[in-house]
Parts: sequence; structure tokens; C-alpha cells
Amino acid sequence: MAVATKQQLIDYCLRALGAPVLEINIDVDQIEDRVDEALEYWKQYHPEGVEKVYLKSMITASVINITTPNANTWSIAEIVTGSTSGAKAEVVAEINRVSSGTTILVRNVTGTFLPGETITGTAGHSAVTAALNPCVLGVYDNKYMTFPDAVYGISRVIPFNQASSSKNIFDLQYQLRLNDLYDLTSTSIIYYKTVMSHLSMLDLELNGQTQFRFNRRQGKLFLDINWATNVTMGQYVVVEAYRALDPAEYSKVFNEAWLKHYLTALLKKQWATNIKKFQGLQLPGGVTLDGNGLYDEATKEIDDLEHELMSKSAPLDFFLG
Repeated sequence: MAVATKQQLIDYCLRALGAPVLEINIDVDQIEDRVDEALEYWKQYHPEGVEKVYLKSMITASVINITTPNANTWSIAEIVTGSTSGAKAEVVAEINRVSSGTTILVRNVTGTFLPGETITGTAGHSAVTAALNPCVLGVYDNKYMTFPDAVYGISRVIPFNQASSSKNIFDLQYQLRLNDLYDLTSTSIIYYKTVMSHLSMLDLELNGQTQFRFNRRQGKLFLDINWATNVTMGQYVVVEAYRALDPAEYSKVFNEAWLKHYLTALLKKQWATNIKKFQGLQLPGGVTLDGNGLYDEATKEIDDLEHELMSKSAPLDFFLG
């Protein structure tokens, strides 16, 4: 029968081991651990365990939380300084009023603002920082963006500072299309291809590719760029990423044949591990437990299934993570 839920998958595997005819000596928590282990392995190595997606993240400013409701006294580019900590930051946006006070959007934060300290601007204005979270760093000052655990890897960052963007009539690509490609039936595309390749090479030489670092265990994407000139507040960075499928959203994952066989083998190995301590014990009716034999059988099945997955899976594109 079709398996559509996690519990149905567990029941299927237990029946494959002999339940309810046989008593499967595995604790509920052990079963849950093996299910998580099987799903994690499937997501990491099965070609259908992840999906290619395009994700965006905004370049955000840092926030200074103050208790003084003087939202109209600060100006953009004004430098604020903590009287006790000596920390400094540059105001980059209008101040937002909130119920508990006011927030100031800043960048280039140096040092650590202290709770309840007085901050003073270059224009002579002052305020008191909040007792909790006086300063929360944004993407601009952290120099990285965060992504959820489901993102297993990032293959590239979509360029956001190209030399030619074809946005106006004075752009080179715009003029090329307007004057040379008005009628593709009478124009050779070879010239267009040659020019576009040349423009691509110029863009690579002048701007280069966006260098980045991503580690799945951190969940942080670091951009090795000049943050002062290459990005602006509120700008979105778009990345091409590989995200693990969520079985709760895509229930067909639980009906994957390889996953069912693999989880059955993992549960068999756990069962064998539990009864190995009773090796050679004779039960009523002359039945003798053979935990070692069951363990070896399960281990071989697991090795065969993992080898099958590695040898038959389609290769993925290179990605960091």
C-alpha cells in the first residue's frame, strides 16, 4: 500500500521485520532516531532529496534601540557615539518610532553599545539606549546572511553589480539589440553571439565573480566583497541553492522504495543490537536468540543499499555547503 505519513512508514518497516507476528524489541525513541537518520541520509545523497531553488536575502542595517522618543533630532550620515562604551555608528535611515521607544538604523558599527548608556550625535543630540538589546547588528555589519538548516549548499550568487545591465537606451546591449537584431530572419546571430561573449569577458575582467563562503553547519553565507561600494541598504542578494525536501510538505518522500528498505535495515540493526546481549539464550520451545547473525545481516543490507544509492545517483552540480 502507499505510504503517506511518517507513522505509516514506521508501521510498514516493522511489518517487514515480522510484526505483529514477532515482537520487535525496539524502543519508540530508538525508532524515531533511526527514522531521522534514514531521512537525513536520503536527503544528503539521493538526487531527489534536494531541490534547486533561488533564495533572496536583504541587506539590512544595524539597529540601535533607544528609550528617548526624539525621532526627529537625528539626521542621515550623523555619527553617534556611546558615552561609556565609546562605540560608534553612522545613521543611514529615518528613525522608526515603536511602542517601547525609538529605533535608529545605522551602519559601520565599531565597538559594543552598552545597555542604558547615553549616546550622542555629532549634531549634539543625545538619547539613552534600551536596557535589553541596545544594538542589534544587521547583515551589513555582520558581513553575512543566514539561511535555514534545510539549505544544504549554495552553488552561486547571482551577480548584482554587472557593468552592463540593459536598463536604458544608452546601454550598449540595448543599442546592439535595437540596431543589429531588429529582424533575426535577416541578421546573422553569429555576430550577436561574438559581441555578447566579448561583453561577458569584459564584465568578468572588470567586475569578476562574487566570491562567497558557505558552510551548512553555520548556516551563514559570507560575501567577500567591498561592502561600502558594492551593496546598498535594502538591496536583495539572490542565490542559487539546494534545499532539502520537507517530508511534511511532500508526503511522497515516505513512499520512496529505497527509503523504506533502508529504514527497515536500520531498524533490523537496532533490533539486533538490543538482543545481542542475550546471545545464545534459549527461549521456551527451544528457540535460541542469534543477535550476532541478525546484526551481520542488517549491516550487509545497509552497506548494499548505500552502495546502490552512491552508484546509481545522478551527479549534482558543484556547490558549497
